[in-house]
Amino acid sequence: MTTRPYRRLAATVTFLMLSSLPVLAAAEPCREQGEPGDLWEVTSQMSMEGMPMSMPARTTKVCSPKEWKEPPGPADEQMKCKTSDFKKDGAKVTWKVVCAGPPEMTGDGEITRNGADSYTGTIKFTSSQGAMTIKLNGRRLSACELSRK
Repeated sequence: MTTRPYRRLAATVTFLMLSSLPVLAAAEPCREQGEPGDLWEVTSQMSMEGMPMSMPARTTKVCSPKEWKEPPGPADEQMKCKTSDFKKDGAKVTWKVVCAGPPEMTGDGEITRNGADSYTGTIKFTSSQGAMTIKLNGRRLSACELSRK
């Protein structure tokens, strides 16, 4: 029989595997010649409702288009996440995300750019296993070239 604390632990391990969510990771940023972009250093920190402490922060590098038309970073293949309702209002961008999972999750993302060289934001997820928040901090490092698909 599984007790609630063990379910939360299992949920935490599952959520840790979400490190490739949009905005969070690119294993090899900007390898091939292509469209000009910006190389960002992104620090993310995840916390779960009901957990006594946050997970350690994680830093990755992401090459994103100069003009954002979707959340920066690669799409998530493993969790089968899809973004929608991407909106830009001045320095702020918002979007919705649905992940087929497991576990199935829905969420809302928001990033506010602080000039051309930094941003802060959050992605808030809910699932049958609880709520999770990912805090984001991005810092532009240099120009890069987006990979051709």
